[in-house]
Amino acid sequence: MSKCKLEEFKTYIKGRKAAVIGIGISNTPLIKWLVSLGCDVTACDKMTEEDPVLRKNIDLLKQVSPDIKWSLGDSYLTHLRDDHYDIVFKTPKMRFETPELQALKEMGSILTTEMELFMNLCPAEIFAITGSDGKTTTTTLTAEILKQAGYKVWIGGNIGTPLLDRIAEIGPDDKVVLELSSFQLLGMSTPADVAIVTNITPNHLDFHKDYDEYIQAKVNVFRNQGPVGKVILNAGCDLTYEMKDLARGRVKLFSANKGKVMRSDSPLYPRAYTEDGRLVYEEQGEIFDICGVNEIFIPGSHNVENFLAATCAVIDYVKPEDIAYVAKNFKGVPHRIEFIRELDGVRWYNSSIDTSPNRSLNTMNALASRNEHGVLICGGADKKCLYAKLGDAILNVCDRIIIYGSNADLVTDIIAKEAKGRKYEIYRIPDKEGDVYEFPKTRDNVVNAYKEAIRKAREWAKPGEIVIMSSIGTSYDHFRHFEHRGDMFRDLVNGLE
Repeated sequence: MSKCKLEEFKTYIKGRKAAVIGIGISNTPLIKWLVSLGCDVTACDKMTEEDPVLRKNIDLLKQVSPDIKWSLGDSYLTHLRDDHYDIVFKTPKMRFETPELQALKEMGSILTTEMELFMNLCPAEIFAITGSDGKTTTTTLTAEILKQAGYKVWIGGNIGTPLLDRIAEIGPDDKVVLELSSFQLLGMSTPADVAIVTNITPNHLDFHKDYDEYIQAKVNVFRNQGPVGKVILNAGCDLTYEMKDLARGRVKLFSANKGKVMRSDSPLYPRAYTEDGRLVYEEQGEIFDICGVNEIFIPGSHNVENFLAATCAVIDYVKPEDIAYVAKNFKGVPHRIEFIRELDGVRWYNSSIDTSPNRSLNTMNALASRNEHGVLICGGADKKCLYAKLGDAILNVCDRIIIYGSNADLVTDIIAKEAKGRKYEIYRIPDKEGDVYEFPKTRDNVVNAYKEAIRKAREWAKPGEIVIMSSIGTSYDHFRHFEHRGDMFRDLVNGLE
């Protein structure tokens, strides 16, 4: 879709027919909003009303309008062939080349997504963050610094709440900060005003055709920027550093390694780095001292990188002291090495966001930098990622490992391969395919598995040690999303006596 204004879209959509594929977190508000604009909506989902979450969303939407049409179950897309739709909103995890979507396109339907429409209609400046790791923390830091400087900030995308149905409330002087995944960016043609690519490592290869498609999806966050656009790239990652050659707008570089941002062909780029234990931003010969690395409250070298990325994004809008204040006071976000409680001298942490080996590796390195030692609870669904170096990182912190998840063999194998004589114990909890928390018949199986993991961790952990839940995989083997997994883990730990 081409860039348009809200009033233009309201005029366009009234009386037209739309199909919305996926009745989930972002598309449920989309359906309500479209109906309120006088649109004839057909809501589609592969699940049926037997799914408790979908049933709840359908009941909510039926209260909004009895005129919404439904296409559910295995043939939910086949039904779309029977009618013409002016516009079709796909769920992010559906590929555009799906035959049913291509058939609709050939009949004249506009194919788009809730996020692309929002970015087209948004009157405010958009900061968008993508990458393989660090997206959520960098997104939150960017938003917090802008708030500290006095801006009204809206947070959306993969975090926060869907924003499209609230777009009338967003003013031109506000700031919108979005976390965008490769799913959301695949096929995206609308760029952010200020884009950050935190890094690129193999990820989501269970969805993308290949690694190159995954990389190109990330590029879409800035690919169509004009000369006033800004893109912030990690100079410490060769893949993101080379993306500067694709940028049409203004490029900024960041890396904790000063040498990486001072490469021979980049001396003129604005850049953020660390020097003598300080966070520094440099532009056109002027150097801004932000704060000391040791003043950053949240641990880990990866979080230093996250602050450098956020600094590049916001420095044109805030004062250095705004950035320093957030660095010293920001306590982190839920599910990211989140401290839950201390019990019997043992500190419990939730890092359910660790949905890939690389995320867990970063978590282990952050804990190692603080000389932590203890018990790891892990396991999730594999995304065809690389596990190299993970075993070594785990054993630097945890020599007792509890695994519950469909990637248990992969985790066990990499630990054995990289142990190099170090002693460790592994406790595997049987993982039954089809045990899903959302379904009442199997919920107790999932809950009891985590109760057993927590019981064993409590038995193993000694005073002064930690128990860290770092999943090393997605939640999709047993849960709807990682937040759900982390929330349940937190509740169970807080229920210990």
